[in-house]
Amino acid sequence: MTWDGLVRVRGGDVWAADSGGDRPPLVLLHPGVGDSRIWDGLLPELTRRHRVIRYDVRGYGRSPRPTTAYSNLADLYAVLDHFGLHRVHLVGCSMGGGTALGLALRQPERAASLVLVCPGVPGYPWPAEPEADAEYDRLVAADDLDGLTAFGLREWAAAGSDPAAVAQLRSAARAWPGEDLHQQPDPPVFGRLGELTGIPATVLIGDLDRRPAIDCAEQTAARLRCELLRLPGVDHLPPLRTPDAILRVIDKPATR
Repeated sequence: MTWDGLVRVRGGDVWAADSGGDRPPLVLLHPGVGDSRIWDGLLPELTRRHRVIRYDVRGYGRSPRPTTAYSNLADLYAVLDHFGLHRVHLVGCSMGGGTALGLALRQPERAASLVLVCPGVPGYPWPAEPEADAEYDRLVAADDLDGLTAFGLREWAAAGSDPAAVAQLRSAARAWPGEDLHQQPDPPVFGRLGELTGIPATVLIGDLDRRPAIDCAEQTAARLRCELLRLPGVDHLPPLRTPDAILRVIDKPATR
């Protein structure tokens, strides 16, 4: 039986959806440049093979804006506990990939497999970008949603600003100011990736993504000793650009 609604998390709520059924549970974790609707193109196929759970991080999509300190990793635990899930397959895109890795390192028995799509990995030494940071800060201070959306499209949507990409970045832009104020960083995991030896994993990255994101994906795959799939003509929005490539990886036997 399908369900969607608000799930209580510490100090707030997040919107979540559950396709129901007794198939293997799979959790979809969206990027920081969109919300859970980025997975819409994969859902018809995924729900035939899995019990699919997805949710919007606080302030994104259908989740209320945060009003107090929160952690993405703690919220993932709360969602899993709400649905009574102990062991799940995890598919995380960008920010969601970092959250998936955090759970796998802290409680590896709960992660049946990892599909990491252009993962943002806490602790990765992202290069300083003072000009971009200053522009972002000006747009946030001016409460310029259109400007923030355009900024996000320029940085992350090299494959084109089609309506679906615009909708994703606009949703993210609404969330970013509250995220800046209230989100607490999850523990760094980049330096510990070599500890993940028993969980099947695959990393995917588009060749139109930003160079630091490509470098992060390459180094993540090397440290996990797992397969790295390169996606031609794809930027930082693979679930929109090439859903079939992600579907082919999910459930594929992975080697380490």
